[in-house]
Amino acid sequence: MKNFLLIFFSVTLAICGQLSLKNGMLKIGFISLDMNNLPTILLKALLSPFILLGLFLFFISALSWLVVLSRVELSWAHPMVAIGYIITVFLSWLLFKENVTLIRIIGCLTIALGVILISRS
Repeated sequence: MKNFLLIFFSVTLAICGQLSLKNGMLKIGFISLDMNNLPTILLKALLSPFILLGLFLFFISALSWLVVLSRVELSWAHPMVAIGYIITVFLSWLLFKENVTLIRIIGCLTIALGVILISRS
């Protein structure tokens, strides 16, 4: 149970990092690959509080993932990361009003079934 909680903690931090990065990028806008504007936009992104928070959360998530990897088999732990995909789809719909189609919902249910099967092994 302790290992599952560590995985959940790491995945939750990664999800929060993704949401923070997305929020920051919504405030910054579209990044063009135009070399004249790219340095300015990248600097703006790197100074954004939401971007910095997202990167920090990813860093802590990575550190906690190292703890997970020291305790459990990778072939069992890594598929649990897929839970994050499902939660991210739901939170993207809820927070950012993103379009979640029936196909995405079916995909999430398929992922959930796979995680359930792997967790029983």
